[in-house]
Amino acid sequence: MRLPPFERFIQLLSMAGAFLVGAIVGAVVLNTLHVVQFEAYYDDRMELQSRIIQYEQNIQNLSNYKSQHTVIKSLNLKIEEESNESARPKLDAMAQSELLKQVREDLSILIGQSIYDIDSNAQFARKILEKKVYRDILGHDYTIELKTVLLVDNTLQVWMSVRKYTPPPS
Repeated sequence: MRLPPFERFIQLLSMAGAFLVGAIVGAVVLNTLHVVQFEAYYDDRMELQSRIIQYEQNIQNLSNYKSQHTVIKSLNLKIEEESNESARPKLDAMAQSELLKQVREDLSILIGQSIYDIDSNAQFARKILEKKVYRDILGHDYTIELKTVLLVDNTLQVWMSVRKYTPPPS
């Protein structure tokens, strides 16, 4: 049995190999773009869900305390940007929303309190959260420090800084 000369197919095989490599590289690039878009979508979705939860709580609190004009009706929490970037960890949207959710649960005891007692309440909140460690937020532990507590129009606004928790040496 006679085999055809293989030299005739070298150019065809090299073109097929180049096409195959191009298809694989194109699939990898397309998959990377899909993953990046999906991650951005997921981060936006988590941020919007946390906003919806916050807005629903604000609506419930405002309806509960609508006749009382001298109480704290809602909380507005903000994570403060620090000039020293090495001290503050890079928080993605999911970790930030989860941390704000847990801090909001801790500070929810202030809702419904008289605005005239804000001095003692703010000091109480600082003492509660002073050395508190928020564990296992997407695999990391964080501590917060309240920087500013401000009461405006029955809304308690709190600015805080976030640091990664490093356990003391044993």
